[in-house]
Amino acid sequence: MEEKLVECVPNFSEGRDNEVIRQITDTIKRVNGVTLLDVDPGCDMNRTVVTFIGSPERVKEAAFEVIKKASELIDMSRHHGSHPRMGATDVCPFVPVSGVTVEECIELAKELGKRVGDELGIPVYLYEYAAQKPERKNLAIIRQGEYEGLKDKLNDPEWKPDFGPAKFNPRSGATVIGVREFLIAYNINLNTRDVKIANDIAFTIREKGRSARRSGEILRYKESSYPCGSCDFEGKTIQQTGEHCQKEHEYDLRELLMLNEINPDAPEGSPVKIPGKFTHCKAIGWFVPKYDRDQISINLTNYKVTPMHDVIEEVRRLALERGIVVTGSEVVGMVPYPALLETGKYYLKRQGRPTGIPDKDILETAVQSLGLRDVGSFIIEERVIGLPKLAENALVSMKISDFVAEVSRETPAPGGGSVAALAGALGAGLVSMVSTLTAYKTGNAEIDDKLNTAAEQCQEVIQALVKTIDDDTVAFNAYREALRLPDKTEEQKKAKKTAVQNAITNAASIPMQTAELSLKALKASEIAAEYGNVNAISDVGTGAYTAYAGFMGGIYNVLINIKSIDDARYKTKMEQTCADLKRQAQSLLEQVESIVENELKAVK
Repeated sequence: MEEKLVECVPNFSEGRDNEVIRQITDTIKRVNGVTLLDVDPGCDMNRTVVTFIGSPERVKEAAFEVIKKASELIDMSRHHGSHPRMGATDVCPFVPVSGVTVEECIELAKELGKRVGDELGIPVYLYEYAAQKPERKNLAIIRQGEYEGLKDKLNDPEWKPDFGPAKFNPRSGATVIGVREFLIAYNINLNTRDVKIANDIAFTIREKGRSARRSGEILRYKESSYPCGSCDFEGKTIQQTGEHCQKEHEYDLRELLMLNEINPDAPEGSPVKIPGKFTHCKAIGWFVPKYDRDQISINLTNYKVTPMHDVIEEVRRLALERGIVVTGSEVVGMVPYPALLETGKYYLKRQGRPTGIPDKDILETAVQSLGLRDVGSFIIEERVIGLPKLAENALVSMKISDFVAEVSRETPAPGGGSVAALAGALGAGLVSMVSTLTAYKTGNAEIDDKLNTAAEQCQEVIQALVKTIDDDTVAFNAYREALRLPDKTEEQKKAKKTAVQNAITNAASIPMQTAELSLKALKASEIAAEYGNVNAISDVGTGAYTAYAGFMGGIYNVLINIKSIDDARYKTKMEQTCADLKRQAQSLLEQVESIVENELKAVK
């Protein structure tokens, strides 16, 4: 079963006092079942971003304890910093990582918000997916006026907190709690100290955009004159202009005005706004003395819609137009594994290189292409959340010589199932190698795409089968443990029989996965044999036969395991499946063998 994991990323309004930061983070460390992943203080912003992860209940407990500690240590009436803020714990989002739904995280946010409001007397607003009102979904809108305007906001019935008193807490301010997609705090570095340039680019890319100008003057809404910032259209009412913007430019003018703290029902006198290039993107420019250069500080609130590579490439283009260059970029805190992986693939494709290579190489391509080591270190293993990891005692962590020795010992595990998985992975590796050696060198886009797809499929097979090497041994050991259960009483006998049947069914399902995955490698070998570099045709043949060995090893282990299963219908179904898959595998192997041997005969 997938482990339930929730990430929490509270932002605290303290980035200069190391002792205060230490006490805050120590509070998290003291909560069992929670792992502190990252602490990122910013002196100029006077703000610290903390990242921790754990089971839902444990994370919720740690979040409460750390909000409580921050309320004791941070006095907002004395706080100054460049980043927008409204409370000691300014924002506290939950992010579903694995085995947890958004809906479950929303309940966590509500439970935490109620406890913070009731026990600490801090006004709490819910945002993003947890928002109880549409206008409170966007954090920027909730935080408008910041701490200095919070007292007046709390006096407005429209801004009654979701939890806690509608009363100004001068020491702690207010806290915003919610559920969101993974937010990537991402800074792009520029070789300039002119903050105007950095802000100019930030306003161009951010979702809330900038003010429209005509003849150098800021354009403003007037009664009966409501210009469109994106073209020359001018409506007689704001509703008319809003309809035009939606139809012609595909953006919601009302939402854009609210993002810019403009009353959409009475915008007269306010600047006309133009939306920025990217949605789910917040950005501002500032000078960072520590780095002696400007940065565009960016929050990407949905990297699946607006990824890092799209943003930095647009900034590179805009910077070049202004006579400056991007020197690199910086991730504050953690970055999701899928986000960095997609960025690596994006740059590999731009370089005309195959993407069916090990993930580690793809991630390194992303790090180098984004310039993530421009102003500091970036260690992939420490900064990427969700990075697939192997257990320290995993079989696949052994040296090859040690693994072979372990297999050869007078113990039943690791046995044929683990060896079959290894064989399938090695076969897929060889097919991937030939495919990537040839892809983007054929001069034929369709063939290149087939080879690259084959290589990508092989990499997926490799990752899955490497895990299966250990899974097979674990499943077999679980079966042996079930056999050792006591069976003296009728109740014990019944419990033991159920446990044994469940364990053997699971033990049969794992080699079936091995067979199915190895079959995918065999299918990819047919592509490599037909279109791959002929000088590597022997590697294709070796890969196909090795994958076939993995396939047959999987099939044999399924058949031996199901012999002990009582469910006759299940056994018949599995036997039929094995027979069908075997026919497919044999046909594929014969086709690959024919291609390989014909090519070998042609070699002079």
